[in-house]
Amino acid sequence: MSRFKQLQEFQKEFSKLVRKYPSLPEDLKKLERLITLHPVGFGTNFATMHQTPEVKIIKARLACKSLRNRSVRVIYAYHEETITFVHIEIYFKGNKENEDRGRVERYLEGLE
Repeated sequence: MSRFKQLQEFQKEFSKLVRKYPSLPEDLKKLERLITLHPVGFGTNFATMHQTPEVKIIKARLACKSLRNRSVRVIYAYHEETITFVHIEIYFKGNKENEDRGRVERYLEGLE
């Protein structure tokens, strides 16, 4: 069983971004290996957006080789009890200023 899941919206965004930035699948795998060891990340490249005993929503900066290491943002949920991660949103900061807070809220509502 994979520890990583993706929302359908994430999959669509990821597919579009991969056409522009071909290193993105490899870059995402590196992030996944990192957060397997440090689920909420560490340092300034990770920010906790929401936290409950059941789930933490994290915004991470992902260095993308195709963008000459400029960052793509990845929003993911970490479920501590089941040790699973759900990718909620991915976007290039140059194209979109902020995350879709509504999507995060809908995800959290779906957990209740």
